[in-house]
Amino acid sequence: MGQPVVHFEVIGKDFEKLKGFYSEVAGWSYQEAPAAGQEGVPPYAMVPQEDNTNPDGIGIGGGVGVGPEGYEGHVTFYIEVPDVGASLDQVEKLGGTKVMGPETMTEDLTIGLFNDPEGHLIGLVQGQGS
Repeated sequence: MGQPVVHFEVIGKDFEKLKGFYSEVAGWSYQEAPAAGQEGVPPYAMVPQEDNTNPDGIGIGGGVGVGPEGYEGHVTFYIEVPDVGASLDQVEKLGGTKVMGPETMTEDLTIGLFNDPEGHLIGLVQGQGS
């Protein structure tokens, strides 16, 4: 069995504009992420999985947020893995490039980002509880 895609992310420059756009286009509703907006933490809104499924229960949760000053942004998905550090090591052995991580976000959530061999940005997440 493969590792599941468990989260998507849209990061850009204008938080309110992005939230409004996806609310209208996709009908997304949001919950503010726990630490978002606190000193040093950029705005980030979670799209709960339960609010983002079709009648058959298909869909994943995600988030919309703001990147650091001067960052153009990205759209990516996150793969749940048992060990972000080991997965990033494997990525590099297979021709990908580590971009970030492993980074502990909360005591039970670690993330990493990498570029695949063609330059696509992909995320890894450990400990989401999914």
